[in-house]
Amino acid sequence: MNAVVRDVMSARPISVRENASFKEIAGRLREYRVSAFPVLGYDGTVIGVVSEADMLAKEALDAERHGVRGLVAGIVHRRAFRKAAGVTAGDLMTSPAVTVGADDTVEHAAWLMYTRGLKRLPVVDAAGRLAGIVSRTDVLAVFDRPDEEIRQEIIDQVIPRLSEPSWYSARVRDGIVTLEGTPETISIGHQVLDRVHRVQGVVAVRDRLAYPLPPVPAAPGPYF
Repeated sequence: MNAVVRDVMSARPISVRENASFKEIAGRLREYRVSAFPVLGYDGTVIGVVSEADMLAKEALDAERHGVRGLVAGIVHRRAFRKAAGVTAGDLMTSPAVTVGADDTVEHAAWLMYTRGLKRLPVVDAAGRLAGIVSRTDVLAVFDRPDEEIRQEIIDQVIPRLSEPSWYSARVRDGIVTLEGTPETISIGHQVLDRVHRVQGVVAVRDRLAYPLPPVPAAPGPYF
């Protein structure tokens, strides 16, 4: 099973339009208890994301105007100050948005969230229009896969593509796979382990394979 974003995303995303006011955005963040919204342009495409962090810059600027200058100057980046002067989603948003497609792998979405420090990603179609939202919780859902289902995929689908399945056994507990058996070669054994690591829901793989010994090089012949 190779889960894609479509399998785990929310297909009813909440978004705001480019001209949504600061007050409207703040109200919707509170109403839906989320930390960010995709921002849609006039043609319905995702043009950015507005988050609590983007909006806090405005409050920080207000604090500076009331004399908390030194503290704010050290915390808020200059770019954030320019953003803080905005009054609509288009002014406040971070753009361009980091997005994924519905057919992208869950691993790719997780990688983007991890490397960019994001809690959720807008999912867009081929035209760039909003199709869903995928969160950290969504991508972690693949690890809720039943152990027996994981084991069956390893035995029935993964190993037969590389080696003789009757030579192996697999046990799965809490997503941790213990793989035993005798691969034909060291290379094939490593390939099997690599493919098992990639199975959806696998947390870790314990290598208990009995690898064949490498061939002993022949002794050099007599010199004449």
